Amino acid sequence: MCSCYILYSSNIGRFYIGSTHIAVAERVLKHNAAAYGKDSYTAVTNDWELFLNIPVKDFAHAVRIERKIKSMKSSRYIRNLKKYPEMVEKIVRNTST
Repeated sequence: MCSCYILYSSNIGRFYIGSTHIAVAERVLKHNAAAYGKDSYTAVTNDWELFLNIPVKDFAHAVRIERKIKSMKSSRYIRNLKKYPEMVEKIVRNTST
């Protein structure tokens, strides 16, 4: 199962949006260990926590969801995704092919 996931760091007060084809828990561990390089966005802190996980059937769909969320450029939008599950359902529906 693939996923689009959103991480949150309370140290820097920022979100990170990504997509994966591996287990999300494993991905969070890798982000916190700076496994993606010391210059990666998530390497600035090691307190990333899973904020929201959106499981989908294929990786391409996860990437489309990731891009849609990033295009909104809004932390309020991200918070509302968690607050209102119908928003997640809509974005999943609108990004499927």
